[in-house]
Amino acid sequence: MVTRGYPDFADLVEKASPAVVNIRTTEKVVVRQAQQGFPGLPGLDDDQAEFFRRFFGLPAPNSKQQPAPNKKAPQEELNRGVGSGFIIESSGYILTNAHVVDGADTIYVTLTDKREFKAKLIGADKRTDVALVKIEATGLPRLTVGDSSRVRVGEWVLAIGSPFGLENTVTAGIVSAKSRDTGDYLPFIQTDVAVNPGNSGGPLINTRGEVIGINSQIFSRSGGYMGISFAIPMDEAMRVSNQLKASGKVSRGRIGVAIAEVSKELAESLGLSKARGALVRNVESGAPAEKAGLEAGDVILTFNDRAIDKSSDLPRIVGDTRPGTKAPIQVWRKGAQKDLMITVVDLEPSEKTAAKKTDADSGSAASNSFGVTVADIGDAKRRELAIKAGVEIQSLGDGPLARVGARIGDVIVRVGDVDITNAKQFEATIKAIPKNKAVAVFLRRNDTTLVVPVKPAS
Repeated sequence: MVTRGYPDFADLVEKASPAVVNIRTTEKVVVRQAQQGFPGLPGLDDDQAEFFRRFFGLPAPNSKQQPAPNKKAPQEELNRGVGSGFIIESSGYILTNAHVVDGADTIYVTLTDKREFKAKLIGADKRTDVALVKIEATGLPRLTVGDSSRVRVGEWVLAIGSPFGLENTVTAGIVSAKSRDTGDYLPFIQTDVAVNPGNSGGPLINTRGEVIGINSQIFSRSGGYMGISFAIPMDEAMRVSNQLKASGKVSRGRIGVAIAEVSKELAESLGLSKARGALVRNVESGAPAEKAGLEAGDVILTFNDRAIDKSSDLPRIVGDTRPGTKAPIQVWRKGAQKDLMITVVDLEPSEKTAAKKTDADSGSAASNSFGVTVADIGDAKRRELAIKAGVEIQSLGDGPLARVGARIGDVIVRVGDVDITNAKQFEATIKAIPKNKAVAVFLRRNDTTLVVPVKPAS
């Protein structure tokens, strides 16, 4: 191992700092003016005002204080927040976080030479927390955009920004992890660089002076820095920025599925060699997934020739796919791979619909080694749940299905590779399962399909 001293960031900071800006946002609020009447008299209500008009022929003492119907109430500009940003084009385009400029009436950008500009918001994307603003200036210093896909864990990086409003503050550290999944749309770069409120929107810079990320979030129980910070990778940020510059908005693909993670136990029960892919819990009616032949219970292994290692990979890959693209998709279904083609459409906000509750249709009942009592379902239940067949759980003891989270009212639609059609066939199916062998059970609950690994009771 080669022993090296700590890097000297001084020259790098001197070169990069002029391209880092302070962003201050304000909002306009209505100023309420106190009403004034005759000395000793407070503002009058409607009945008192009518008394003065009818008996004295005078306006109420405070009536002259009421603004004219067509006159706007006075407004005052109040500071809303402080953040950071950095110049990516010398013509005045600046990247920052969407949450830094969210809700602002006016955006002020201050350069290191103390010049202040009112900025125009070109566009903001809350899903990735990226915003693009522009100031009317030319010949500005700018940062070079690096390749965030080449970032290595352990390499030195630094942040420049305005923590707590303190302009041109520099902190340094190393990359702690890549592709950190925090439940958001993007995989973050995790660092131990000190980042605090006000650093948001500032650049994360490598030792070559290239910006590789936008400082966006911290993990904290106190509200301040606790050793973990997150940055948006620049390759993702630039994709968003280019769309914002072109149209003011971001277009993303969607296919219309609800998904879940594939656990090790579930992978074994489905016959997968390892835990990978995205489990399809539900297929939206009329969506591209339904048209392509995707079914609840499928495991999506690849999309557009890109592997899905974990479920959070799918929305990112689909989102990056241009609407209208025909993409190959590979799924795992009933112990075998199946290839499909799907046409991606534009992402639209999804609306949650309340689940309808109906009484179970009557049918023949059967008890079984899963510790449940089931009954056949009728046409109404099939239409409600959008399924072909299945059996409904009528009672649930402390058996194998109860222990994996099944509920009364759930409909069992598949056991292993066998589609369930009625209670009698269900009983025969589970009797044929080898002892101590986990099998995947597909449960339909409202508009969601759950897949759980179950070992029948001996």
